[in-house]
Amino acid sequence: MLFPDYRPRRLRQNENFRRMIRETQLSVDNLILPLFSVEGKGVKSPIPSMPGHYQLSVENIVKEGKVARDLGIPAVMIFGIPKKKDSLAMSAYAKNGIVQKTVKALKNKVKDLIVITDVCLCEYTDHGHCGVVQDGIIENDATLDLLARAAVSHAQAGADMVAPSDMMDGRVAAVREALDENGFEITPIMSYAAKYCSAFYYPFRQAAESAPKFGDRRTYQMDPANSLEAIREVTMDMEEGADIIMVKPALAYLDVIFRIRQEIDLPIAAYNVSGEFAMIKAADKLGWLDGNQVMMESLTAIKRAGADMILTYFAKEAASKLASRA
Repeated sequence: MLFPDYRPRRLRQNENFRRMIRETQLSVDNLILPLFSVEGKGVKSPIPSMPGHYQLSVENIVKEGKVARDLGIPAVMIFGIPKKKDSLAMSAYAKNGIVQKTVKALKNKVKDLIVITDVCLCEYTDHGHCGVVQDGIIENDATLDLLARAAVSHAQAGADMVAPSDMMDGRVAAVREALDENGFEITPIMSYAAKYCSAFYYPFRQAAESAPKFGDRRTYQMDPANSLEAIREVTMDMEEGADIIMVKPALAYLDVIFRIRQEIDLPIAAYNVSGEFAMIKAADKLGWLDGNQVMMESLTAIKRAGADMILTYFAKEAASKLASRA
């Protein structure tokens, strides 16, 4: 079809035409709101690089959960920041740990909200790495039992879903086996399957107080130059029992999301990470772009690439925007 017989602008003339032929529909149903939980009472500490987000004590997390629910957001992801850290991340799997207390409170007060928990050790270790460190080496196999214990403790507290984010080999299988052995066969796993070693995580590490004290995470997180490796990681996690796979970050890795979408039929999550959020907020504050428009365009791009759900710090703003369009 060639001009003048075919004129694509015919179907762009007004909003109703555009709505009728729109290929990608972003919905509040696609959104997951990340939250940072800390010990104490009445805590609402601003995160400087993430405007509008805070480290929150449990009762304030519950308030945020109610706001998310009332906006129609179906799920939150909980990250915990403990009072004490040690080499074996003992707070990560403590019965009365910060995540465990937060999950119990949310499930008691906001019953119709899905609570997902991040399963990792970096927030809980005194060295800031996602695994057990021996002689300066992040030990893969020694970490698996601790991750499994953390996941079980989250499920026991009432978590609806667990999300291992550590990038240790074999961790999905270890978590699945531990959940099943403890009577949580129906608790799903959202695996951070293709998690890249990215500079876009900096604001998160400030928020979660999880920056490594030495070295970096290149021995376990993926090389940003690789996409075939992502397919292998995703395939491995599927075979080990993942119910949902995740790509992280999202915007700089839309090609990876798209490629994985062509390869698998499991639900795909994408994490619109803190650095992606911070850049848009900073540019909006400087008047260099329209933050709301770029927010919606970015989230639509992630959905268009193939993501079924999007973890994003824009979740509340996007939900409000979507509601105003309805």
